Amino acid sequence: MNRKPVVMITGASKGLGRALTLAFAKQGVRLAICARGEELLRKVELEAQDLGAEVVAINADVSNAKDVERFVSIAQEAYGRVDVLINNASVFGPGPTLLVDYPDHNFEEVLRVNTLNPFLVTKHVLPGMLTRNKGRILNLTSEAGKTGFAEWGAYGISKFAVEGLTQTWADELQETGVSVCMVDPGEMDTEMHEIAVPDCDYELGDPNDVANVILSIALDESMEVNGMRIEAQSFLNEKREV
Repeated sequence: MNRKPVVMITGASKGLGRALTLAFAKQGVRLAICARGEELLRKVELEAQDLGAEVVAINADVSNAKDVERFVSIAQEAYGRVDVLINNASVFGPGPTLLVDYPDHNFEEVLRVNTLNPFLVTKHVLPGMLTRNKGRILNLTSEAGKTGFAEWGAYGISKFAVEGLTQTWADELQETGVSVCMVDPGEMDTEMHEIAVPDCDYELGDPNDVANVILSIALDESMEVNGMRIEAQSFLNEKREV
């Protein structure tokens, strides 16, 4: 039996998703990754394979139930299980916009993509984890998920929903051997942050550093994380001070 962990990552084609994929690939885990942008996804797949990882890469929209079912089914057929799920996929929306000016269709899309996808993917992966009494789920959140910021619009509101979703899953999964937590990566040098803060004039975190924090949380089974909200860059600063 292959005992290498199976790690599933959504939104893996760029930004933190790409950094996560490559960080886990270096650890020799088996990967199941997806994204809506197929061209960039294939590049990341090849990068991970060049690092020696076994990779299943599926072009999928994880806010679509049929795509989620297909993605999870292919991953489970390939590997037999999913040990770690990282719900990373999200979109920001039209950029800094006051709610009074926010286009209805953009508001609906951001809520659908950012809130529905961690629910759907978790729902499809969870039965296998419960059968084994083992698994870890990490949902990516944001500072904007606990404090409302002007002009962050539907993105911030969607992350409030992700935090509530995480807390509910965590309460329901007590004593099952499956844990779910949320990780706030902080502000990072990514395309999404450039959309959110186009005139940024301060230092941003490195997605690769954040990815390594998430990797340690995901793979360290001794860490009790169920229901926790972890700020990745504070975690990094604590390690640097030691």
